[in-house]
Amino acid sequence: MAQGRLRVLLGAAPGVGKTYTMLEEGRRLRADGNDVVVALMEDHGRDATAAMAQGLETIPRLAVEHRGVTLTDLDLAAVLARKPEFALVDELAHTNAPGLAHEKRWQDVQTLLEAGINVISTVNIQHIESLNDVVLQITGVQQRETIPDAVLRGADEIELVDLTPQALRERLSDGLVYPQSRIDAALSNYFRLGNLTALREIALLWLADEVDSALNKYRTEHGIDAKWEARERVVVALTGGPEGETLLRRGARIAARSAGGELIAVHVTAQDGLREPDPGALAAQRLLVERLGGSYHQILGGDVPRALVDFARAANATQLVIGVSRRTRLASLLSGPGIGATVVRESGDIDVHIVTHSAAGGRFALPRLAGALTLRRRLLGWVLAVAGGPLLTWLLAALRTPQSITVEVLSYQLLVVLVALVGGFGPAVFAALLSGLTLDYFFIEPLHRVTINEPSHFAALVLYVINAVLVSYVVDQAARRSRAAARAGAESELLATVAGNVLRGGDALQSLISRTREAFGLSGARLSAGDDVLAVDGDTDGAAHRTSLPVGSRATLELYGRDLEAADSRLLAAIAAQIEATLDYRDLSEAAREIGPLAEADRVRSALLQAVGHDLRRPLTAATAAITGLRSTDVTWSEKDREDLLATAEESLNSLSDLVTNLLDASRLQAGVLAVELAPTDVEDVVLPALEELGVGPADVDLDLPESLQPVLADAVLLRRVIVNLLANALQHSPPDRPAVIAASQFAGSCEIRIIDHGPGVPADRHQDMFLPFQRRGDTDNQTGLGLGLALSKGFAEGMGGSLEIEETPGGGLTMVVSLRQAASESVQVPQTGQVRE
Repeated sequence: MAQGRLRVLLGAAPGVGKTYTMLEEGRRLRADGNDVVVALMEDHGRDATAAMAQGLETIPRLAVEHRGVTLTDLDLAAVLARKPEFALVDELAHTNAPGLAHEKRWQDVQTLLEAGINVISTVNIQHIESLNDVVLQITGVQQRETIPDAVLRGADEIELVDLTPQALRERLSDGLVYPQSRIDAALSNYFRLGNLTALREIALLWLADEVDSALNKYRTEHGIDAKWEARERVVVALTGGPEGETLLRRGARIAARSAGGELIAVHVTAQDGLREPDPGALAAQRLLVERLGGSYHQILGGDVPRALVDFARAANATQLVIGVSRRTRLASLLSGPGIGATVVRESGDIDVHIVTHSAAGGRFALPRLAGALTLRRRLLGWVLAVAGGPLLTWLLAALRTPQSITVEVLSYQLLVVLVALVGGFGPAVFAALLSGLTLDYFFIEPLHRVTINEPSHFAALVLYVINAVLVSYVVDQAARRSRAAARAGAESELLATVAGNVLRGGDALQSLISRTREAFGLSGARLSAGDDVLAVDGDTDGAAHRTSLPVGSRATLELYGRDLEAADSRLLAAIAAQIEATLDYRDLSEAAREIGPLAEADRVRSALLQAVGHDLRRPLTAATAAITGLRSTDVTWSEKDREDLLATAEESLNSLSDLVTNLLDASRLQAGVLAVELAPTDVEDVVLPALEELGVGPADVDLDLPESLQPVLADAVLLRRVIVNLLANALQHSPPDRPAVIAASQFAGSCEIRIIDHGPGVPADRHQDMFLPFQRRGDTDNQTGLGLGLALSKGFAEGMGGSLEIEETPGGGLTMVVSLRQAASESVQVPQTGQVRE
């Protein structure tokens, strides 16, 4: 019997339309004449999904009794007996009711496939076993029902049912996913925009990996050994010239043609002085790389083409983009094949794109001499000395006249100078000796004999040698100075790049170590302090050679790979100094972080003194004046006056008591010693007394507390104070025609209490400032306390293991959201005394 085919519809979150798409596909298959049944479908109360199932044959669910509760599930035996061509089975990761043939629904599906029945099923990305912990970190929700990756990857087809996060939230707000009572909690918890974006990205990446696996499986089954690069990795070579922007944009377009293509820019800083990049242009191109979504790298290399190809291979590049040479044809003829030709020859299986640009051969310039006497130049000098002498002799002999001796002497002198310029000291001295002997043999009487019978002949030969030595010495010194200048420029450019990476953020030490390893072409680098590894990059285990460099007295920089040259020591010393400075900066930052709380405490104490000087004095003065007046014997008070004075004293003393209580609580919060007793607490048992304390009724506050609301883990006294503080603010700022709202909802083990006002609101950039102690709205109202209400409320909420956040109310106003953990209903909660964390 042929095995059935499995098609899985994958979604990033509930509500994207997997079940609807499954039913839609079932209707299409039935319209094409196929035998289709709905083996199991969960519509979750969604009318559009239920309507899509109408007209399709549905297998009745199997009823199962479990602990006095009737559960319904997939009737596997009925589906096997019916044996349709296609079976629609929803929620592949579902756990079956106890007592059925299989524990999981995907096991039922495997049985259907073995019976030759094709199955279309659905699953969400959070139910995949390997992604379960990742989804938990993102959403905070533990998924109990999972499916092994191997089962899902074994499907014949996997299709992503995609929906943008904003569109999904709009569907949720419209009541198309959950009932109205669950919408508010869902939007604020699992269905947050950030959560949905992350889940969608995970789904896309997982599916991309599955496509790669399917491609590899196909190649294995068909015996295809040739490399198929499904994802492009494009390396763009930057010289610092004006063509860099053109090359980067071309490379970005090449990378964009392949899904997941990567753009990598590299600048090879040569040590031979052949290139003088414009630092400003390189900085601008580096920023362009970042805007294009790529990464920028800089390496040192004496052989630029070889360094470029080696970097491309190390980066596993598939494409290499370089620019057409900016040299003129004359310069190309004189200096041989350029970087582009060498890169093409050495690239192997890496595709090379040579891109033309406006700067290609665009200016005439004499070819510049190399800044160092390479082996190639010395060999060329010897060739010029050996071949140039005979050729010049033949030419001068053919044109010789009795009066041409001056021309002949100057010609040989010119040959010596040219050889010195090209080949340096050795070829120049050889050319001088050869020229002197040739001149004496062919052009000075007696001819064809080497005789030095006159002092002038010997002097001429000595002058030839002296000229050759002087010119070659000047050339050697110029080459050495040019090499030193090029090296210094390369080192400065590297240090600037390293410093730029540090300043742009991230791990400064790791950036320094990574750039150092990359710049010197090493296999690995490690920074350690004793037994502690501070930063590591590359392979530090397999290298045969290791170089250790002390970094001050606290750390050691270990470099793995090739032997470093003596010329590298100065740059390494500078990098070590910068690493040491970074370590010092880190220590100073730690010290600053330790001092920060002390400065904050000092600020709070200063504000406290100011508050005591004004806010406490006002009620104390009023109470004192009232009591003094009552005790006075000079005035006879009427009964009404006495009542007014007593009321004033009582009101002032109550206000003073509240202020002192808030100050003490603020001090305890600051010290982290506020006692908190957590116990299961009903939200309505806290909200209703809070309303009574504020003296408000239904006309002032709308209540939306579901009957199914579970108790929360809280300190009832502190939670009541939080609600009183928040509701007092909401009542103060709500307009008369729109009362404040207290709403509660629960989701994924947490409960959110929302206190909503429809007042003028507060700018978003000032939301967090509202939680600072001694802050009043506008800092001008001195009649409403010390400005500690929100600060205390946030501290109390966090002390109970929850949080207090601010949201903007749609249509204007603020919504204060108190989030608390739900109390576990399975166990008895013992009140605990904890401490508020700072």
